[in-house]
Amino acid sequence: MTTSTTGIPLAPEPTAAAPRRATRRPGIGTVLRWEVAKLVAQARSRYALLVCLLAPIVIVLVFNGQQQTPSDTIYGRQIHTSGYAAPLFILAFGSQWIFPMLAALVAGDIFASEDHHGTWKTILTRSVTRSQIFWGKALTATLFTVLSLVVLAASTIGSSLLIIGTQPLVGLGGQLIPSGSALGLVLASWGTALAPQIGFTALSLLLSVKTRNPAAGVAVPVALSLVMQLVGTLGGIDLTRKFLLTTPLDSWHGLLAEHPFYGPLTFGLAVSVGWTAVCLAFAYFSLRRSDITGG
Repeated sequence: MTTSTTGIPLAPEPTAAAPRRATRRPGIGTVLRWEVAKLVAQARSRYALLVCLLAPIVIVLVFNGQQQTPSDTIYGRQIHTSGYAAPLFILAFGSQWIFPMLAALVAGDIFASEDHHGTWKTILTRSVTRSQIFWGKALTATLFTVLSLVVLAASTIGSSLLIIGTQPLVGLGGQLIPSGSALGLVLASWGTALAPQIGFTALSLLLSVKTRNPAAGVAVPVALSLVMQLVGTLGGIDLTRKFLLTTPLDSWHGLLAEHPFYGPLTFGLAVSVGWTAVCLAFAYFSLRRSDITGG
């Protein structure tokens, strides 16, 4: 402190202001954390994962206790003779409507619920852009789809091996596949469902944005998957069938052949990526252009 010539203390000279702490603007990560927190709080998502965990155990126990086998479904005849057959049987059955339903459960509602509850204004006042909202919600829905598939696969394979056993598996060409190789093939077969599952998630996101109706966003993708499967069974439209999103769900058959072939698997991956990219693009630009200020 300095003093004047009269001896009166003078106020200290002002110092340079301390640099202001940089504030981090909210981004996609903020939206993602918020959406994941909302998802965890929803009973529907928790119950869905619980069903994915417990339902395969019940199904394996029921089929293992029955004398007759579901011979009309692939690997149904072997469900009592090898623990590797049951996961493939459930994989084939689940691809008909269970997988699309799991993909649509969150994705079909995640945008439409904001319209339903009128909360768009609240979200848009949190210093985040529509693009950040879109990608944060899309990532949340995709994470749930992947998690539900992983839980379902782990429960199905684990319960089948524990309850039925690790006997060798008979391949689609009649060859006997040893236990170690069979486990790798079963895991790979379930892995092939991941790409079309993400494709159904993108389709559900698009319908969630366009319909603005949670019920339609969840139900319509499941109905479309059933229509695709029906179209795929019709004769004379093989070219059309290759580009359906349901077709890649059967691409695992080539892995179990006596001489494995990967053409359908590669083409199915490309089809799934195409569906995902197109649906996400339409959903993104639809959300950017839509009038949501009234919500």
